[in-house]
Amino acid sequence: MNNKLYVGGLPYSVTDGKLEEMFQTHGSVASAKVISDKFTGQSRGFGFVEMSSGIEAQSAISALNGTQFEGRSLMVNEAKPMASRDSNDGGGRGNRGGGRERW
Repeated sequence: MNNKLYVGGLPYSVTDGKLEEMFQTHGSVASAKVISDKFTGQSRGFGFVEMSSGIEAQSAISALNGTQFEGRSLMVNEAKPMASRDSNDGGGRGNRGGGRERW
């Protein structure tokens, strides 16, 4: 099992420290990070926690997934690798020149 966990449904007031504190009762926390908006700095309502072992990560999932925290239902599961952002993924901007060739 992966040691990195996705934590969704976080209240917007939760800080990195509070997130770490929440998971420490289930094992040793290597890192805890609440993801924030890069423009406003406000929490986006989710974060990532890295536990020291897969067993501790599974314990945290079992104990915290679906529980209520400050009026919000938490979703805790194994974090999936971030999708690649290749320039050849079909999502590029392409040519927006209006279809006219320029000489």
